[in-house]
Amino acid sequence: MYSKFGHIGLSRYLFDKMSDRNEASWNNMMSGFVRAGFYRESMRFFNEMRGFGVKPSGIAFASLVTACERSEWMRIEGVQVHGFIVKVGLLSDVFVGTSLVHLYGNYGLAADAMKVFQEMIYKNVVSWTALMVAYVDYGEPSMVMNIYRRMRTEGLSCNDNTMSSVISSCVSLKDEWLGYQVLGNVIKNGLETNVSVGNSLISMFGYFGSVKEACCVFSCMGEHDTISWNSMIAAYTRNGLCKESLRCFSWMFNVHKEINSTTLSTMLAGCGSVDNLKWGRGIHSLVLKFGWNSNVCTSNTLIIMYSDAGRCEDAESVFQGMVEKDMISWNSMMACYAQDGNCLDALKLLATMFYMRRGVNYVTFTSALSACSDPEFATEGKTLHALVIHFGLRENVIVGNALVTLYAKSGQMIEAKKVFQTMPKRDGVTWNALIGGHADCQETDEALKAFKLMREEGAPMNYITISNVLGACLAPNDLLEHGMPIHALIILTGFQSDEYVQNSLITMYAKCGDLNSSNNIFDRLTYKNASAWNAMMAANAHNGHMEEALKFLLKMRRAGVNVDQFSFSECLAAAAKLAILEEGQQLHGLAVKLGCDSNPFVASATMDMYGKCGEIDDVLRIIPRPADRSRLSWNILTSSFSRHGFFEKAKETFHEMINLGVKPDHVTFVSLLSACSHGGLVEEGLAYYDSMIKEFGIPAKIGHCVCIIDLLGRSGRFSDAEIFIKDMPVSPNDFVWRSVLAACKIHGNLELGRKAVENLLKLDPSDDSAYVLYSNICATTGKWEDVENIRRQMGLNKIKKKPACSWVKLKNNLSLFGMGDQSHPQASEIYAKLEELKKMIKEAGYVPDTSYALQDTDEEQKEHNLWNHSERLALAYGLINSPEGSTLKIFKNLRVCGDCHSVYKFASGILGRKIVLRDPYRFHQFSGGQCSCADYW
Repeated sequence: MYSKFGHIGLSRYLFDKMSDRNEASWNNMMSGFVRAGFYRESMRFFNEMRGFGVKPSGIAFASLVTACERSEWMRIEGVQVHGFIVKVGLLSDVFVGTSLVHLYGNYGLAADAMKVFQEMIYKNVVSWTALMVAYVDYGEPSMVMNIYRRMRTEGLSCNDNTMSSVISSCVSLKDEWLGYQVLGNVIKNGLETNVSVGNSLISMFGYFGSVKEACCVFSCMGEHDTISWNSMIAAYTRNGLCKESLRCFSWMFNVHKEINSTTLSTMLAGCGSVDNLKWGRGIHSLVLKFGWNSNVCTSNTLIIMYSDAGRCEDAESVFQGMVEKDMISWNSMMACYAQDGNCLDALKLLATMFYMRRGVNYVTFTSALSACSDPEFATEGKTLHALVIHFGLRENVIVGNALVTLYAKSGQMIEAKKVFQTMPKRDGVTWNALIGGHADCQETDEALKAFKLMREEGAPMNYITISNVLGACLAPNDLLEHGMPIHALIILTGFQSDEYVQNSLITMYAKCGDLNSSNNIFDRLTYKNASAWNAMMAANAHNGHMEEALKFLLKMRRAGVNVDQFSFSECLAAAAKLAILEEGQQLHGLAVKLGCDSNPFVASATMDMYGKCGEIDDVLRIIPRPADRSRLSWNILTSSFSRHGFFEKAKETFHEMINLGVKPDHVTFVSLLSACSHGGLVEEGLAYYDSMIKEFGIPAKIGHCVCIIDLLGRSGRFSDAEIFIKDMPVSPNDFVWRSVLAACKIHGNLELGRKAVENLLKLDPSDDSAYVLYSNICATTGKWEDVENIRRQMGLNKIKKKPACSWVKLKNNLSLFGMGDQSHPQASEIYAKLEELKKMIKEAGYVPDTSYALQDTDEEQKEHNLWNHSERLALAYGLINSPEGSTLKIFKNLRVCGDCHSVYKFASGILGRKIVLRDPYRFHQFSGGQCSCADYW
């Protein structure tokens, strides 16, 4: 009696005063300790019992095993007790055997639970149910159903706990039809009136979106307990019917007259979104009012709610305020950190769990592994992999899936495949993780091979599978061979109506260069959601139609579809590529108005837009303070400084980032090496490349190699460049040989230029830049016959040179100029201004460099041709139409001509104007007769 009321001290006092004790006395005291949560004391009491020479009974052993199970940190002791049970021959006791099944199941060791179960001579319905619960907790619902079938084959009747486990497994398997079959068994066994089973059925129907059926079960129940009401509220909540769940809560309060912490927890579960967070905060107030904030379950749900709503700080506040925490509390907080991208906080929490000897399970490791998916934490991910093996969880499907995802997201596809191949069981998530990993790593053949194998093995595919395999089709030659056959399969299998698949098809066709098909799919959509509009923006941007991408944003708003962070990110990126500042500013203003500017993706895209539009001051204005900057923010700042010619600032930014403990990634080093290349910092660039590999453990990718080749080529170190190309860890691509060609033009290296052209044309015979750059080298070195041969060859192969053009935007007018353009309404004024400018700068010492005139004519004609260059026409137009003293911004689609660069320098000095010229590679900021590039570009 005393122990049942929690007065364990009084129980022990009475026990000690007993002059005569029998077996029941010892058993009652033992179960009292366990019931009161004194698990270590129960172990000591057991040893005391043996010291008195009392032979422990099956009941005593069952109580002791239960103590080891409930403590969450007495697994080793439990195994030792198991050994003792075998030694004394009590494994045949059904209660002892069942308690051992519970023990191993609770610690996530379902295979060991099965081993004990198979060794049991006698089994009852509780034993079978305990094994089912073990596999439910282990995340193996298919095993639960197998055990249930075996149990029925052996003719055993099921109880309410059995059916509840089976029904919950139907939910885990996402098999609604199986759920209806189990419902038939429930009726057959006469359990349809059982409150517990009815509650499980309401939960099942709620999960499958069958709210009407859940209401029917609820209405037909002769008796409702608090769980029944909670299950009904949960059904509404799960299906996004927040108002209905609030009405049900009100009805429960008035009719049932009783609510508990689970009721409020269930209500909170439906408020984990930005839109419903206000209701969640209101229910949080009720929790405090009723004093249920000390309830572990309620606090756990609060953590999950704030986490789902993106309020990690609020979740952390609830967690830290909890007096008592269970495994779900720790796992939920860890999942919150993982979702928020706080890998270090997640790992610190895991370390604290180990330090405090808290129990861990497959959910713990799944959250920890998902937090380490960034390549930066590859080492930590491998450490977690080792811990998974240590804790015996390597065969768990969910943990295996998390490991495949971890390695795939960090680009370690060899490791991902190893985990995949060693998994004893795989599900659809496993295959999706592998296919998605290959697609993200642009391993088209491997992704399609995995997809084919998945179909051969009969694994069920879903919309994620289809989206992933479509994402592996990246180039025009993939379309006919893979993309279109997959589209045919989509129609055959009925996936064409899925919204995610539709958007993936739009993206796939666009990436493969067939924008018309993307438009056709979009136009045929009955319902166009935000994702579809975003997919079309991205499709147009991918194919170079930036203006169309921006127009889609206008159409989207006119159609009444709310723009989101992805819409802004795409359009800000398009504005950045077009270098249209005013439109970029308007987008920024709209993002602020709609409250999207704080989104990290939008904030980063905004900074990048200002950087690429020449507004470095705006980048510095909106970038977070150093302590709060993400790695992406640091990368954008480094890139902006590099692009604007502030090479020393780019280096300082990199070192400041390192000093604050932010690890650089491959993008950081591309920006840094680019700064060194354009700044002529050869030795420093080579040192950074070396430290990237050796100190930071970042493998060299093609982008880094292009920067180093550019660095060596610009400085005339061609032999070093050739050795580097020969030894580089990746195969040279078109960017590599184009960099070599550009360097050969600067230094007039005809021999190496010819070799670079040959390699470029092997990669792409229709590459116009190969012909043009080599033609320019020949022209610069006076090889006019070779120039004519190259131009003749281009004509025979129907290859046209990309025409140079420059443009200026003043107010709302965009003026575009080509070479020797006479079509502009102000053409006569423009050429008159050029003559005026020519006279002024010649008086100041300008001498034309006719080597940049790539035609075989006399010097006078060459000079005349130079003054017809598009960037000079744009300069003259800008000087005529912009206020004196204002900064003039001019853009060019090709690299600026060296002689035009000199003209701009002279003009900035004589006219006292700041002129900014942006070409595809960088910004040239002219002021006082000097350029930010220091004539090295």
